[in-house]
Amino acid sequence: MNAQKIALLTDTGTNTPEEYISRYDIRVAPLLITFSDGITLRSGIDITAQQLTDRLVHEVPKTSLPSPDTIRQLFEQAKNDGYESAVFVTISSGLSATCQTVRLIASQMEDFPVVVVDSLSIGVAAGMVVMAAGRMIEEGVSFGALQAALDAVARKTWVFFSTTTLEYLRKGGRISEPVYRLGSMLDIKPVITCNQSGHYVVARKARGWERSLTTELSLAREKAAGFKVVRLAICCSDSCSGLFDSLEERLRNEMDELGVEVESLVRSGVSADLLVHTGPDLVGIGVEGVR
Repeated sequence: MNAQKIALLTDTGTNTPEEYISRYDIRVAPLLITFSDGITLRSGIDITAQQLTDRLVHEVPKTSLPSPDTIRQLFEQAKNDGYESAVFVTISSGLSATCQTVRLIASQMEDFPVVVVDSLSIGVAAGMVVMAAGRMIEEGVSFGALQAALDAVARKTWVFFSTTTLEYLRKGGRISEPVYRLGSMLDIKPVITCNQSGHYVVARKARGWERSLTTELSLAREKAAGFKVVRLAICCSDSCSGLFDSLEERLRNEMDELGVEVESLVRSGVSADLLVHTGPDLVGIGVEGVR
């Protein structure tokens, strides 16, 4: 437990790496995955990313926010464990109602103040906001200052990701039917990001998978160019994990050419709930401007 007794919580949509979950004693609320037979599974608890991938061959399920009871229980458990307040960093409110639900439950907690931070992002980029929260709490940033400080981190953190197929983004309603048809016909792979309100938008289009990865690197470079120091993250689904080393080398080379210092670079997998909407092949890059 940290000296300030501030608990840190998040949801599985942030893909926070396990090493940081352990380091900062992060409590994680699982997003839910529901199949056509009515069975609902908790992401990361009842179903792994690989198990979800295996089932995608037969069915694309639905996802939903964590159970309000689960969120309440996580707060109560943290309080019972001796924490006196909490910070909850959520997946973007533009993509999920998780943030709104957490705020509602937090407002009902007695004698347990909670700061709720909308990451305005998804995947490991949202996880970078979680990791920033852990560092700030550990470094002694006061509870009262955390909201503004973490909102500022969220505003200067970006995600760029692409997939080998647009099928799942279409089925999940993330892209339109015309975009899907045209993209599939011309082998267009849009690189997706989150805008300032936390909604998915196309950052740039590329033709072919390899060019989409190169485009991700270019976009990351453009964001990093505004800073002297950055933190970076790479996320790959299991089927793309062989790309980690080459992507890290290329990303570090981009930063070296810019003269930008890389304070840290983390790697992350992709949670089952996110794979529902992207499919089994996903590669993403997160950039956080430090100074």
